Amino acid sequence: MAGHSKWANIQHRKGRQDKLRSKLFSKLAKEITVAAKMGDPDPDNNPRLRLAVKEAKSQSVPKDVIERAIKKSVAGEGDNYDEIRYEGYGPNGVAVIVETMTDNKNRTASTVRSTFTKNGGNLGETGSVGFMFDRKGEITYKPEAGDADTVMMAAIEAGAEDCESSDEGHIIYCEDTDFHAVSSALEKELGESDTAKLIWKPNMTTDMDVEAMEKLMKLIDALEDDDDVQRVTTNFEASDEVMAQL
Repeated sequence: MAGHSKWANIQHRKGRQDKLRSKLFSKLAKEITVAAKMGDPDPDNNPRLRLAVKEAKSQSVPKDVIERAIKKSVAGEGDNYDEIRYEGYGPNGVAVIVETMTDNKNRTASTVRSTFTKNGGNLGETGSVGFMFDRKGEITYKPEAGDADTVMMAAIEAGAEDCESSDEGHIIYCEDTDFHAVSSALEKELGESDTAKLIWKPNMTTDMDVEAMEKLMKLIDALEDDDDVQRVTTNFEASDEVMAQL
């Protein structure tokens, strides 16, 4: 699997999602408020808001937290945020994309740059690593959605590009421009998905050994500790032996 999926597995094994649950809830609520401010506060009429709510639910964000975030946008409350993407290199030359949502560009730029420097990385210019990723839609289903052949056929008929199945479930990829059409078609055929979101999918990867992976984990941990950072994506590739040692 590509780097972003393995990193999710590392987070799960290390219990990081539990440790940062309140911070995670806050970031997801921020995305909901911003999405609602930018369009209709009804998720059925606002694709971005619908995705934000779905992601929040997949992370077990309480219903009242979601509703409160939407009400803030309706009431015109909350700060106005700029969405800024930073790109750089981590240990061993691994590519890193940092997506932020900030009410103070100077603060965020300074913090992100400092975090890269302190953790063996280098912040680059916009586009410096972006070519190593493709913008894709990622839709996941639990194993119960069907066997590999059933899900693959549903994905093909929905217009998806690729489908990966394992004991842990199914991951379906599509072009970002087809995302809403594909996810809607899949929902009619397979039921509601587990998660559905736009991602940066690596089109080339960087091999990592244990030492480099440990340094990368420290960099990502430090970046994700920043309240302005919404998500971090890398293009690392590590062997099963390396992953087992982490």
